[in-house]
Amino acid sequence: MYKILELNPVLQWHAGDIDLRMHLYHETKNRLLPNGGTLNEFANGHEYYGFHRVPGGWVYREWAPSAYQLYLTGDFNGWNWTSHPLKNLGNGSWELFLEGDDALWEGCKVKTIVDANLQRTEHIPLYARRVVQDPGSITWCAEITDERNVFQWTDAGFKGEDSLYIYEAHVGMAQEEGKVGSYYDFAKYVLPRVKKAGYNTIQLMAIMEHPYYGSFGYQVSSFFAASSWFGKREDLKYLVNTAHEMGIRVLLDVVHSHAVSNYTEGINMFDGTTWQFFHDGGKGDHPAWGTKCFNYGKDEVIHFLLSNLKFWMTEYHFDGFRFDGVTSMLYHDHGLGTNFDHNEKYFSVNTHVEAITYLQLANELIRQVNPNAITIAEDMSGMPGMCLPIEDGGIGFDYRLGMGLPDMWVRTVKEVQDEWWHIRQMWNDMCLRRPGEKTVAYVESHDQALVGDQTMIFRLAGASMYSDMHQDCHNAHIDRAIALHKMIRLFTLAGGGEAYLNFMGNEFGHPEWIDFPREGNGWSFHYCRRQWSLQDNETLKYRFLGEFDRDMVALTKSVDMFSQNCGDLHIMDDYRKTIAFSRKGLLFAFNFHPSWSHGNFRIPVQKGSRFEVAFTSDDWKYGGWGQIPHMTFEAQEDPNQPGEYFIEMHLPCRTCAVMIEHRGEISE
Repeated sequence: MYKILELNPVLQWHAGDIDLRMHLYHETKNRLLPNGGTLNEFANGHEYYGFHRVPGGWVYREWAPSAYQLYLTGDFNGWNWTSHPLKNLGNGSWELFLEGDDALWEGCKVKTIVDANLQRTEHIPLYARRVVQDPGSITWCAEITDERNVFQWTDAGFKGEDSLYIYEAHVGMAQEEGKVGSYYDFAKYVLPRVKKAGYNTIQLMAIMEHPYYGSFGYQVSSFFAASSWFGKREDLKYLVNTAHEMGIRVLLDVVHSHAVSNYTEGINMFDGTTWQFFHDGGKGDHPAWGTKCFNYGKDEVIHFLLSNLKFWMTEYHFDGFRFDGVTSMLYHDHGLGTNFDHNEKYFSVNTHVEAITYLQLANELIRQVNPNAITIAEDMSGMPGMCLPIEDGGIGFDYRLGMGLPDMWVRTVKEVQDEWWHIRQMWNDMCLRRPGEKTVAYVESHDQALVGDQTMIFRLAGASMYSDMHQDCHNAHIDRAIALHKMIRLFTLAGGGEAYLNFMGNEFGHPEWIDFPREGNGWSFHYCRRQWSLQDNETLKYRFLGEFDRDMVALTKSVDMFSQNCGDLHIMDDYRKTIAFSRKGLLFAFNFHPSWSHGNFRIPVQKGSRFEVAFTSDDWKYGGWGQIPHMTFEAQEDPNQPGEYFIEMHLPCRTCAVMIEHRGEISE
């Protein structure tokens, strides 16, 4: 019996489905590796296909099984479409040898001409490693990259911290100036901020090439090209290497859930068919995103995607991946409108079992390339076993995103008056995760920061942020927003998962939404940037939020808090809007009530325990009023209940405090 059934006894009714999951995994793996070997040895498409220097010249190989003829055109032949035909090698592979070391060169622009369906069409080579847009038009083409230009890495043996504090970032909008930011600028200016804030992992969006800047990178066109929007590939390597020197892990936001539907810029219809990579007909079209859906049951597609993962890890030293759109992959209806309210929803004709097999293979490959790699699944459905080892009947991810938490906070703040917040339900949502599976907790990601939505601070403060964030200005609206912003983030970090994520700028309450340059805003970059100067300005209240975030991260890291999976509840009172719980030697106390302060808030504790206040949202340095003294509490026996012990503290309304448990002497 697989361990998933021991951890989740309610899944016993679906033991046959778990057996099928594992049968398909082993069957597919045996089919891909008929002579044994490893997936690491299998996933080398990028080393064979594409452009490579060889003795005496260059070789270009391509995979286009349904094409009648392929040609290479570009700067090297005056853009003659037919002067350089590729040779058909059989089994869908094509090859062209160009004699002479200077036949191609760094920066030489090329395209592939495909003769299929009685017509010739232009395409970007499938394995192109750099793709650029013509500055005078919307046309894209590939640029040759010279493999002799070897980047000097200095990160040998890098591992990263065990705990995961993730800083989700978009390189292009990480600068304050109204322009597209660069890899180099991110490394120089943003990484030091990430380090200072205490985050030990960055999750980079929009790295895989995408023709539409405003897609946030989620409509990928060239899977092996680092986006030229942000600079050259050496600059991305410099970014990753610099992060590693700072002790910061780098994850790639990888998009294998779908691909852009474009013909010229993307991989769609490369050989004249949709079924080269995607399902044919309606099954191959994503109804919500207007993109193409991969056929994960096709061996060549598995080879392409697995090679893609290995490429990003070996070429750019990424430390793992956040897999985008996993829910869309798992179900034939892409999870659209489905309420996953019972286990039958996970094991039905709607389940895309071939996608599950692909994700298992992907996780196995990633660990073979780098045993210390991290994988995170963006799955809102709660698929059983998503974050369990494959041998236990799982899919193999390390973490899933706790996507229900930001939804819970939006519903709470938007729809419920403060006096009616349901503390018990909030705590239940924090603890809602499958046995043995780890969750990344977060209040908001880039999704909530987009134009049309609202960040948490803006949802709390509204337009008052534009006029009332000066330290000398006080009003109830801003005071409430700042107080709750701090409490919500600490509550989520401390109670919601085994890792934590923040989108860049949200830690200090960035006031503006994200609106990419587009026709509707006059192609403006005004809202597509991060205003770091707001946090740096000592006269503004953004500094309070940033320092609070930094110190809460530092305190929870200092005790390795995530090594304890869940918090231990001490007391919860919906009427008084209070809750206290402990985790790895830290005792967290929250009073969410808008007006009721508690001068003698009692927290049940163990006999002989002693606690010292280390951190409160009401400290002066975080914009509070200094009403919670930094003192030591010793357990007292309850005179009305002998054998029961408690500590008693002052906990004002809309404040929280963190106490460290001391087992020895208390420092004065």
